[in-house]
Amino acid sequence: MRGIRKYFGATAAVENVSLEVRSGEIHALLGENGAGKTTLMNILYGLDHADAGGIVVDGTAVDIQSPKDAIGLGIGMIHQHFMLTPAFTVAENLILGEQRADRWWLDRRALSEEIRAFAQQHGSDVNPDAPVRHLPVGTQQRVEILKALWRGARTLILDEPTAVLTPQETEKLFAILRRFREDGNSIIFISHKLGEIMALCDRVTVLRHGKAVGVLDTEGTSPDDLTRRMVGQEIERVRRQEKPSSNKVVVAVQHLSVQDEQGMDALVDVSFKIHAGEILGVAGVDGNGQRELADALTGLCRVHKGFVVLHGIDITNQSVRERYAQNVSYIPQDRQTTGLILGFSVEENLILNQAYLTEYSQYGVLDTTGIRSHARQLIEQFDIRAQNSGASVSTLSGGNQQKVVFARELARDPDFLVAFNPARGIDIQATNAIHRRLLERRKAGAGILLLSTELDEVLALSDRVAVMFNGRLVDIVPSGTSRQVIGKMMVG
Repeated sequence: MRGIRKYFGATAAVENVSLEVRSGEIHALLGENGAGKTTLMNILYGLDHADAGGIVVDGTAVDIQSPKDAIGLGIGMIHQHFMLTPAFTVAENLILGEQRADRWWLDRRALSEEIRAFAQQHGSDVNPDAPVRHLPVGTQQRVEILKALWRGARTLILDEPTAVLTPQETEKLFAILRRFREDGNSIIFISHKLGEIMALCDRVTVLRHGKAVGVLDTEGTSPDDLTRRMVGQEIERVRRQEKPSSNKVVVAVQHLSVQDEQGMDALVDVSFKIHAGEILGVAGVDGNGQRELADALTGLCRVHKGFVVLHGIDITNQSVRERYAQNVSYIPQDRQTTGLILGFSVEENLILNQAYLTEYSQYGVLDTTGIRSHARQLIEQFDIRAQNSGASVSTLSGGNQQKVVFARELARDPDFLVAFNPARGIDIQATNAIHRRLLERRKAGAGILLLSTELDEVLALSDRVAVMFNGRLVDIVPSGTSRQVIGKMMVG
C-alpha cells in the first residue's frame, strides 16, 4: 500500500501511510484506538476506498473496489466482530456466496465431509453441521479463518484476533497462523498485545494519529520501545494494591443454575460471595457458563434454580430496570450486540439505561440539551474519540465503542458491577485507564465480578479468582495462584 490517504469529513483517518508485506511474513500493525489500523485494512479489503494512494499485489497495481475484488486477489479478512450468519451452520457459512452450478440442490452430506477434511487439513477440528450461534467465540473465529482459506486467501488480515481468546485458544490460533506462514503465505496481524506481537510477528508497522511512525523488526525492538512509538510517551502499568478484606457482603449467589436455549444445563449449582471493595475474577475457557452467569446476575436470562442476593435483598426475579435502580451495572461481552445500538448516536447510547430519568426526559420527551451535556462530560472524562456527541456510534473504532459502554456503566458509580472483557480490543493506554477506574470503584467499596478471557487481566486485578469449567465452579483461589494451576483447572 503506497501513500494511502482517507478522510471522513474533515478528519484524517489515514494520512500518507505506506505498508509493505512480504511473502512468508507475519506483519504486525500496531497503534492506539483510532490510529487508523482498521481503516487501512478496510481499504485493502475493499470495504472502504482511499482518497489517494495505490495498492500493489505481487508487483501489479490493482484497483480493489469490493471484498469480492480482494478475495479474487487472494486477500482475506477476519474482522474483530465476526461476519458470520448465526442461524447458518459452519458449512453453510463457508459456502455462502458461492455458485455451485453442478446441481440444483445442495448435497449437505458430501459438503460436510468435504469441509471436515478441509478443516483437519488446516489443523482445525470443527463440526461442519453445528449452527454458528451455538459455538464458543474461539471456535467461531476458527470458522472465520477457514472461510477465508476456503476462498483461497494467500494474505490474511486479522483484526484483534485474540481479543476474546483464552491462552489455550490463542496457542491453537498461533499454530494455525505459523503453519499458514510456513506455506509462503502472508499475515497482517492487528493487535494491542505486545507480548503476542513479539512472540509471533516478524516485523511491525506502528501507526499514531493516522500516520506511520516506524517499521521495525521484532528481533531488534522491545515492548517498551513499541509502546513509546505508539503513544509517544512512557506508560506506567496499573497495579492492584493489597487491602484489608471487608466482611460486608455485596452479592451472594446461592446454588445458581441456568439452562440454555435447548433446555440443557449451562450453569450448575454455582455459589459464591463478593464483599465490599473486592474484585472476584472469573477464569475459564469461553463457553463454560460465564455468559449465563453474567446474564443471570443482571436479569438478562431466567434463573432455573437458586438465588441472587444483593445487599441482603433477593433480586433473583427482578427486572433489568429494577436491578439498575439498585445500582447494578453491566459491561457485556459483546458490545455491538448487547452493549450498544449501532444506529444510535454516541449521546443516545450513553443514556440507554437512563433515558426515563428526569435529567434526560420530561413527560416522555427527550431533553436533548441535558443528554448532550451529559455526553460531552463523559466523552472528555473517558477519552472517547468521536467527531462529536451526535455522531453515530457505528462510526467509532471498536476500542472507542468499548469506551462508550464502559463510560455509561461506570459513570453511575455502581455498587455492584459485572464486567465481561472490559478491555476487549482496547490499546495499552486505554486499558490502563479502564483498569484504574475499576480499581477506583473497588476502593470506593463496590463489589465487582470480572469475567475475562484474558488471564493476565484477571490475575492483575482480582483479589480472588473463581475458575469455571463445564458450567460449574471448580474452585475459588487466591490471585497469587500460578497460571499453570489455574490453566489446568480451566480445562477440567
